[in-house]
Amino acid sequence: MNKISLAEELAGNTYPGRGIVIGKSADEKYAIMAYFIMGRSSNSRNRVFVEDKDGIRTQAFDPSKLEDPSLIIYAPVRVLGNKTIVTNGDQTDTIYELMDKQQTFEQALRTRTFEPDAPNYTPRISGILHIEGGSYHYAMSILKSNQGDPSSCNRFTYAYENPKAGEGRFIHTYQKDGSPLPSFEGEPKLVGIEGDIDSFTKLLWDSLNEENKVSLFVRYIEIETGRYESRIVNKHSVL
Repeated sequence: MNKISLAEELAGNTYPGRGIVIGKSADEKYAIMAYFIMGRSSNSRNRVFVEDKDGIRTQAFDPSKLEDPSLIIYAPVRVLGNKTIVTNGDQTDTIYELMDKQQTFEQALRTRTFEPDAPNYTPRISGILHIEGGSYHYAMSILKSNQGDPSSCNRFTYAYENPKAGEGRFIHTYQKDGSPLPSFEGEPKLVGIEGDIDSFTKLLWDSLNEENKVSLFVRYIEIETGRYESRIVNKHSVL
């Protein structure tokens, strides 16, 4: 698989939906993760990211305009010990709760399926970063309908041990804009990772479609110590 430019990949797609990037910094010091959300409807666009304990949650920017919170209000990022969980839905809580009971990432996701938002049947994308004793590995998952057939769920998990410096993987919910929205296909894309947290955050935010982007979260975790630094960018200023 050829490594591609994350900036070019994002700039060339008006609607990848929600996306997760996980990788390692070029200097090998940091485990890196990013999560962004986009929206086409007024309900989807009426959101911001806010800090919540060690992670984040989505929140209505204008509560008076909130229509259906069921698939848009959730905690995308939670921390369980030395594991950081990131997802595009309330499966974050499922992973957290079941891994806390000694189940694996994959076992936890076996209890979930794609979103019930016909006709799109939005895939559930998830990632987990595990840092321990100066070592780092991560995994990503996608649960999607079988070519739009809601009676069949296709489950894929990808594990990356000792990831290479300056590289990451990118997975998102939709191939592109459309009606219905076509689900992501293939394994997570190999992308280059470069820069400090501020330059990487700027690269991602500036590359996302101006009309459809909603919020972005980026975290750099020191592999040796587990200490982290985060950035949140919202199209709407938090009230």
